Amino acid sequence: MTNAPPTFAARIARKLLIDLSIMTAVGLVLAVIGPFGTAAQPLAFRLVSWIALAWLGYAFYRPLAPLVGWLHGQLHLPRVALWIGLTMLATIPLTAAIWVIEFLPGPVPAPALEDALLAYLNVLAIGASVTVVFYLLERGKAEPAAAARPPSVPVPGEPASVPETPRQPAFLDRLPAELGTGLIALEMEDHYVRAHTMLGSDLVLLRMRDAIAELEGVGGAQVHRSWWVARDAVERVEREGRNVRLLLPRGLVAPVARSRTAELAAAGWL
Repeated sequence: MTNAPPTFAARIARKLLIDLSIMTAVGLVLAVIGPFGTAAQPLAFRLVSWIALAWLGYAFYRPLAPLVGWLHGQLHLPRVALWIGLTMLATIPLTAAIWVIEFLPGPVPAPALEDALLAYLNVLAIGASVTVVFYLLERGKAEPAAAARPPSVPVPGEPASVPETPRQPAFLDRLPAELGTGLIALEMEDHYVRAHTMLGSDLVLLRMRDAIAELEGVGGAQVHRSWWVARDAVERVEREGRNVRLLLPRGLVAPVARSRTAELAAAGWL
């Protein structure tokens, strides 16, 4: 008897529990260290305040992951640059929130420019460090188990095999829950595969052929050496001379290799 795959809600709950555990650990470390002049405060107060601030920072910084994926797919800007820029932007309201909380329940004074800048840099130093940790965890979350799977390259036009159980393709388990399961395409980037979904994109440390092997049961084809496309995701076919491109959701464009044009045309793709 096989175990049923975790539900979407279960995956979200598990990820949230892991993330908040990490942030709690970060809060504990900061409480013990007592940075930014808090070492003189009682330990119990530091524990409560730093753990609460760590959770508050998580609420501000964690949404950056799907936002970076979405912006990268829309604007084609480097992901690292997007992470840096969005982290700096997210630090502004977080700094303001921390400033207000620090003076509650009494009146909240307006900070001088120097104080505001110092508070911003302090929050940014911690927030950026935690963001880097989550960024590295996202990049390194791919499991090496795919290397043990027999590689296979699908033939365009073959009907998608029907799985014996409703278990979702193994590759989709590698994606962050916030990206959903509406897979559009796979794009090869160096030693990674970028998975494009209807909600954004993310890198997975995996060979293209192994990623395709994990998509057994999903209708699609490898239309180019560096692109696999889901059959239902093709919105329009664009031709320019001998060049053929597939127009996909979210403004994505997948080139079609000339060596595969005839085969795809015979299968009804073009």
